[in-house]
Amino acid sequence: MSRLVWVKSSYSSEEGGQCVEVALSAGAIRVRDSKDRTGPVLSFDDADWVAFLGFAVTQAG
Repeated sequence: MSRLVWVKSSYSSEEGGQCVEVALSAGAIRVRDSKDRTGPVLSFDDADWVAFLGFAVTQAG
């Protein structure tokens, strides 16, 4: 398995807060807590990721 490249939103500040990091891998989008990088990782397929983002956008405002 290749090494994942984790990305945090440019809207996140260095002092943290409620941030997640996202990485793309073969057939999945991985999501983890930026404050617990060795903790659990969620895995979404493309369709579930699109649904999750749609939900997040509607909740944000």
